[in-house]
Amino acid sequence: MALFNLQINGRSYRADVDPDTPLLWVLRDNLGLVGTKYGCGIAQCGACTVHLNGEATRACVLPVSAVGKSKVTTIEGLSATGTHPVQQAWDKIDVPQCGYCQAGQIMTAAALLKHNPKPSTAEIDTAMTGNICRCGTYHRIREAVKVAAASTGSASTKSK
Repeated sequence: MALFNLQINGRSYRADVDPDTPLLWVLRDNLGLVGTKYGCGIAQCGACTVHLNGEATRACVLPVSAVGKSKVTTIEGLSATGTHPVQQAWDKIDVPQCGYCQAGQIMTAAALLKHNPKPSTAEIDTAMTGNICRCGTYHRIREAVKVAAASTGSASTKSK
């Protein structure tokens, strides 16, 4: 066991866990941040996507010891009120069916728009390819990313 000081969603957290514990389980089991979901456990489905210093990262395979002083953002920290352009677009387009994968989808889309505020359809498809939706709402996911990109002209700067 080791004590880790983590910066998550703009707050400091302490977790006394084994250094090899995946960040996903620290978030969910130790800190009560359950918006990040477990899907496959091998970084293939994207349900566990969080931001590590603004980059989309799979929390299920990232040992907490590798986080260091990096800033972690979970779906809870993207916007407490649901006003991030990606969250608003998800609502507008009515993306989710079951909703299980949506936190990871939203986090991936938000990271994409941060780095590329006006992605092409092909760029959206490439960025979102690693996120699996068993309900098959890919066409709505693509449309929501386009709506978020178009909203206010700078979807990447609106987060809080």
